[in-house]
Amino acid sequence: MSSQHVVIIGGSSGIGLATARQLLGSGMQVTIIGRSEHRLAEARQSLGGGTCVVLDAAATDKLAETFSRIGGFDHLVLAFGSGKGLGPFASISLSEVREGFEEKVYPQFAAAQAALPFLPKDGSITFISSVSAHAAMPGTAGISAANAAVASLVPILAAELRPLRVNSVSPGVIDTPWWDFLPPEQRKGVFAEYAGKTPVGRVGKPEDVAQAITFVIKNGFMSGHNILCDGGLRWAS
Repeated sequence: MSSQHVVIIGGSSGIGLATARQLLGSGMQVTIIGRSEHRLAEARQSLGGGTCVVLDAAATDKLAETFSRIGGFDHLVLAFGSGKGLGPFASISLSEVREGFEEKVYPQFAAAQAALPFLPKDGSITFISSVSAHAAMPGTAGISAANAAVASLVPILAAELRPLRVNSVSPGVIDTPWWDFLPPEQRKGVFAEYAGKTPVGRVGKPEDVAQAITFVIKNGFMSGHNILCDGGLRWAS
């Protein structure tokens, strides 16, 4: 697979960047797509290679044009999400839940759809969902609805698009810039709390999830699966 080409949308930081680093290290060609030209430049410098393309995935009308400029590729990874939809069910606004779908579900759906003409039959699409779609975590009804919507696509598309392989990876609590909305000390406390709840005794690293993504890309017998990479958090009481 060393000659294969992987496109990662959301590849300029966190899980997407860690995945790009792993795939480049295994000899694959990698193109990372992100909204910020500055962050993409920093990512490319840290990777020491790869191709960067500036695109906001929420601009769904630009996806086909972007893929056309990239040309054919073998695997698509949708490593972007949304932080919208957190809060108690009784008080969270429907508009914020809608924003979560607009930032994650619709762009992932549209990106997968737009990529189809550029993917080979033996290629793959990997969605990124979240443990919140599979766990009973109070205060996550809104965001888990969006993540569950992404996860629900996987078995349907695996059957409909075969032999193209379709999988998803659902991370647990991972130390990435996704948590930058919290002040450093508060974030540290949240991580300590989740580490105490998680059977492996720590929060995750981007590299943990990157390993799971790399696995489903490289294993040609994996399709229709949702891999939970959460340290066992879904079983926490």
